[in-house]
Amino acid sequence: MRHLPYFCRGEVVKGFGRGSKELGIPTANFSEQVVESFPPDISTGIYYGWACVGNGDVHKMVLSIGWNPFYKNTKKSVETHIIHTFKEDFYGEILSIVITGYIRPEKNFDSLDALISAIQEDIEEAKRQLDLPEHRKLKEDNFFHLPEGKTVNDN
Repeated sequence: MRHLPYFCRGEVVKGFGRGSKELGIPTANFSEQVVESFPPDISTGIYYGWACVGNGDVHKMVLSIGWNPFYKNTKKSVETHIIHTFKEDFYGEILSIVITGYIRPEKNFDSLDALISAIQEDIEEAKRQLDLPEHRKLKEDNFFHLPEGKTVNDN
């Protein structure tokens, strides 16, 4: 995983509408432009790291990069589940993430319940890993402090 840690920032856009509705696990989605800016040789799969919406608090996150075989996506996506309960959606906000580690490759599942179970296990693994000092230190990275008035196009 030579690309880690990987720092990324972009606007949150509407995704497929499955995270909250079907899975009970809301995700923040990056635009195709941001997804295409990822290194082309970064492996698809499930990762963990830190995430911040706007200039808010930094939270643990688990993230999927790929085609989500269960749903047979035709476009690659990057979907971030922030391990925190937000009171409302934050479409249009700037999401800053630091990917610090890799959990597993993408895979297909026999049922929605099996997918949800695997995601819950990924979340628990992310929490464990992010409590380790080598990952915890990135929570305080200056990358998470947006200058006042920063917008997506200021990159």
